[in-house]
Amino acid sequence: MKNHESNVVGPDVMLIALAASIPNAAVLGGFLNLSSSQIKDTNNWIDSIRASSPTRTRSSSSSDNQDKINSWMLYHPSALNMFDQIAYNMKGKKIVTFLDYDGTLSPIVADPDKAFMTKKMRATLKDIARHFPTAIVTGRCRDKVYSFVKLAQLYYAGSHGMDIKGPTKSRTPNKGNDKALLCQPASKFLPMIEEVYKILLEKTKSVPGAKVENNKFCLSVHFRCVDEKCWAALAEQVRLVLNEYPKLKLTQGRKVLEIRPTIKWDKGKALEFLLESLGYDNSNNVFPIYIGDDRTDEDAFKVLRNRGQGIGILVSRVPKDTEASYTLKDPVEVEQFLRRLVEWKKSSTQ
Repeated sequence: MKNHESNVVGPDVMLIALAASIPNAAVLGGFLNLSSSQIKDTNNWIDSIRASSPTRTRSSSSSDNQDKINSWMLYHPSALNMFDQIAYNMKGKKIVTFLDYDGTLSPIVADPDKAFMTKKMRATLKDIARHFPTAIVTGRCRDKVYSFVKLAQLYYAGSHGMDIKGPTKSRTPNKGNDKALLCQPASKFLPMIEEVYKILLEKTKSVPGAKVENNKFCLSVHFRCVDEKCWAALAEQVRLVLNEYPKLKLTQGRKVLEIRPTIKWDKGKALEFLLESLGYDNSNNVFPIYIGDDRTDEDAFKVLRNRGQGIGILVSRVPKDTEASYTLKDPVEVEQFLRRLVEWKKSSTQ
């Protein structure tokens, strides 16, 4: 997160500026009673959100933007352009695919309840799962993402990996091993999550466009449809609620605030758990591929980089700090990459 300390103005001036810029400030409640340090923290938070969720074209020239993209892609080249090299590194290894959902398999949409995959993506995903162990690793509720995907042969890791379930039927069934894999490390937080969910529903009613989503073991406060002038007030509303719940933490994604238990568990831990469950914990013969578009996917990218195995692929059109090795622009390119992976597998077994 960037430090803007050199640009900080006096607290009285900042309060006046915020009061003028935030509609319905009195209705949103409490924001103008914050200390200058709290305001600074909130504005730094919002600056970070804007950086990770751009809503408009940058003011710099298109040539400058293209230069930045070209420079960034020297270090994070297109996974499609580099497919032959990736295939060379995969040869003779056991491939496991890990996929985020929103922004990776489906486009980012205004209404999170309408984040549907294309028929083409679903067909390709079905083929991928036929050839490789495949997991969906998402911040969404596991049941919700399953209702989108509807493929029983996949592993599903919902709530940022805090709710993992495997297919009932194993890829290589053994006697007595037909029980579905299940891992829920944050079960004891369920009553607290439900309590905070109800509070946030009430607190965010006055913010047009705000949507609170219950993902079972975590909560999401979506503000994709909220006027940007209200972002700071909404973020502070959420933070004020969480001040009463020190066992929960607040993180951010693409135009979403995430509330999660403070346990040491994330998408990277979920990746490690699934590799271990598949028997690849200490294997040198495994090649995990993780594709995701969000900050929360960085935990998984970092795990792969530290293991020195497989690859992380960031889905993004704009340069971002990332632990991923490669990039793809959007879900269309993700589908193309997965299709090439299937075709490569078929050709290598003929």
